[in-house]
Amino acid sequence: MGLFNFWKKKEDPAPEADAVKKEIEDLGLDTNGMDISVAGDVVKVAGKAVSQEVKEKVIMAVGNLAGVGAVDDAVDGDDPVFHEVEKGDSLWKIAEKALGDGSRYNEIFEANKPMLKDPDQIFPGQKLRIPQA
Repeated sequence: MGLFNFWKKKEDPAPEADAVKKEIEDLGLDTNGMDISVAGDVVKVAGKAVSQEVKEKVIMAVGNLAGVGAVDDAVDGDDPVFHEVEKGDSLWKIAEKALGDGSRYNEIFEANKPMLKDPDQIFPGQKLRIPQA
């Protein structure tokens, strides 16, 4: 639990709570038991998630929305492990650093679905969920 900062363009307006909730719904993530609110460019996610995976995916999904500068995680469960994509990163390189084996890149891709649609389309500043054993 804590505050996770995300890359945000200054000119992007903060999203409305309804837009954040719709994005999560459109991704098919089950937020049953979770409360989502917005204060400025900070989205607060609280309550109890159906699983650790869903908790982490919700944080990632809302954090990578335009206009969101941070996500305040007040959801029960373990602290997530995230990686901020840097220039020159690929899922292979991230898997080498985070998981010790580049050939495990698909685990990172799968852990970030449905936010990621293609393993070759990541961008600097984006945060990715790193699955834990």
